[in-house]
Amino acid sequence: MRFLSFAYRFVTNFTFLATVYLSLNYIEKYNNRAILAIAILAYAGMRAASALRSFYFFQRIERLEIESRRVIALVTQGGATSPIKTKTVADVTLLRRDGEIKSYIDLFFLAAVVLLCVAKIVSD
Repeated sequence: MRFLSFAYRFVTNFTFLATVYLSLNYIEKYNNRAILAIAILAYAGMRAASALRSFYFFQRIERLEIESRRVIALVTQGGATSPIKTKTVADVTLLRRDGEIKSYIDLFFLAAVVLLCVAKIVSD
């Protein structure tokens, strides 16, 4: 399921990039193409801000992981071992890493969209 989620994120972002490319190449008039490119840039900017904000969220989750590992280590020194807690922390770590990878995929395609839009605005 992890790899399917990465593939889904890749396919949806690639579809967005292809749609932007085709729509910008289909429009003949420069003014209309520039307006569409600026609108797409605004949308890409909002999505990029959201992706960058998620990195702050992932950083906070990482701090919680470190603290929970420390607490679990203190509890296990007392003799009470809970495999459920360690499994939960491992699952959260895996989900956080997957979320970071998905955010990187998003940012890569958004950068490609920004480059494409800027190239269409600058060129005739």
